[in-house]
Amino acid sequence: MVVPRPSGSTQRAPASGRRSDPILAGNALAHTSAEIPRQFVPRCLTRIKGGSGRFWENRSIHRTNKMLQRLLDRHGAPAPRYTSYPTAPHFHAGINAETYATWLAALPAGATASLYLHVPYCDRLCWFCACHTRQTLRYAPVTRYVDALCTEIGTVGEMVRGRVEVTALHFGGGSPTILEPVDLKHLDKTLRGSFDLRPDAEISVEIDPNDMDDERFDALASIGMTRASLGVQDFDPQVQKAINRDQSFEVTRHAVRSVRGRGAASVNLDVLYGLPHQTEDSLSATVAQVLSLEPDRIALFGYAHVPWFKKHQQMIDEAALPGPRARLDMAMLAAKMIREAGYVTIGLDHFARPADSMAVSLAQGNLGRNFQGYTVDAADALIGLGASSIGRLPQGYVQNVPATGEYERLVGAGRLAAVRGIELTPEDRIRGWVIERLMCDFGFSRSELARRFGGDAGPILAEAENYAATDQDGLFARRADRYEVTQTGRPFVRALAARFDAYLAKGAARHSAAV
Repeated sequence: MVVPRPSGSTQRAPASGRRSDPILAGNALAHTSAEIPRQFVPRCLTRIKGGSGRFWENRSIHRTNKMLQRLLDRHGAPAPRYTSYPTAPHFHAGINAETYATWLAALPAGATASLYLHVPYCDRLCWFCACHTRQTLRYAPVTRYVDALCTEIGTVGEMVRGRVEVTALHFGGGSPTILEPVDLKHLDKTLRGSFDLRPDAEISVEIDPNDMDDERFDALASIGMTRASLGVQDFDPQVQKAINRDQSFEVTRHAVRSVRGRGAASVNLDVLYGLPHQTEDSLSATVAQVLSLEPDRIALFGYAHVPWFKKHQQMIDEAALPGPRARLDMAMLAAKMIREAGYVTIGLDHFARPADSMAVSLAQGNLGRNFQGYTVDAADALIGLGASSIGRLPQGYVQNVPATGEYERLVGAGRLAAVRGIELTPEDRIRGWVIERLMCDFGFSRSELARRFGGDAGPILAEAENYAATDQDGLFARRADRYEVTQTGRPFVRALAARFDAYLAKGAARHSAAV
C-alpha cells in the first residue's frame, strides 16, 4: 500500500541555521571492546575520587606490556565484525529479486519480522563514517528517495501482509533525521498501511542531534519512537575538527532531554575510540560527559579506518591515528569507567543498565547479533528496505542495490531491489551459530551444539577441541561442557571467531583491525 504524499512536500531545502552531520550507524563500525582482564590493565589508568592523579594498577608493568604486545602482534590482524555469517563480502549475484520473492512468499502465517529502513543521505559527511550514505545540500534527492522507499514498502508489504507481524522497526542511515517531519510521518503512515505492526513494536531511530528542532522531535514522538540512538564519538574540539563533526555536549544533552521528554523509553549513545588526535584524557572526558546523561545503553566502538572502501576517509590524517596498543588502552579505560558506573558489559562493545532488555537477554542466554549490532530481536525475519539495506530470512541473506538511482528505477518499475545475497548451507548455520555465541556469550556449549545440529556438528566440535588443545596464548579453553574465550582472549574475540569462518581465506575482502 502506497500512501499518497502529502501536498506541499516535494522541494524543501534543509532548515536554515541548523548545523548538521551524519549519525554513525553501529553496523558500519569495527567493534573492539570487552571485559579487560586484570593483568591487562597496566595502562588502563584509574581516576581516584577526590583527586586528579592517575595511578598504575599492575605490579609488573614491563612484563605485562611485553605480553600484551605479543598478543596484539599475533591476534590483532584485520578480521570481520561478524554481524552476519557468512559476511557480506561473500554475498553474490546468484541470489536476486526472484529468489527474494520466493523467500518472502515462504514466510508462514504467524511469522514475525523486524523492519530496517535505510536513509542514505546526510547534509554533511563525517570523514570517519563507513556507512552507505552520501552528502546532499538539496532536499530534492531526498524527496525522490522517500517516494521510492514508499513504493518498495508497498511492494514488499503486499507480499507478506496478513501472514507476518512486525515486532520492531529501525530507521538507520546515513541520517534518518535529515527527513522533513512531513516525510517522516508519510513513511510511518505508509508502513502502517502496508505491514501489520504490533501495538508494542519497538521503534528505534538513529538521531543526528545537530539536525534536530522542536518539529522534528514532535514528529519522532508522533510515530511512536521508543528508542533513540545518538552518535557522540568524542566531544573534544580537536578530535571533532579532525573528523569533520562539530557537535557540542550542550546540543547532545538537549537532544537527550527532548526525546525523553516526549516519551522515548530508552536512549543509546555511541562513543568512538581510535580517532585522530584522540587521547586517553579526551576520551575519558567524553565518557564522563556521556555518563552524566544517564543513557540506558552505551556503544563503545573502535574507529574503522578503511580508506580503500570509503574514499572520504582519506581526509583523515593517518599520522594522527593512535596505534593498536593505544587503541586498546583507550578501550580499556573507557570500558572500566562505564562498568564502574554500574553498566553491564554486553559482548565486546556494548553496555547496558542492569534492568535494560539487552542486559536481561544476555543473562537469559538469548542475546543476538545482526547488522545493527547486538540485539534482543528474535523475529523470524529481518526485512531490509531502502538502497543497500540487508535482509535476513530463514533461507539466507539478501541485499538491495546500493546505488540510489538504480534503486529508485527498480522499485519504480514495481520490482524488488535485491541484487545479491547468499543462501545458507547446513554448515553455514552451524558455524554461524558458533560465531554468534562467541560474539555474544564468549563461548558455547558442546551439548547444545550437538542437540541443535546433530551429527553435522561433529567437524566443528573437532575444530574447537583442537583449538582449545593447541592454543598457547591462553585465549580459548574447554571447561567441562563449554568452550570459552578466556578473560585474556576477550579483547581478541573477533580474531577467535575468525578461526571458525570457512569463507575467510577464500575471498579477497579487506577488513578493519580486530583490536
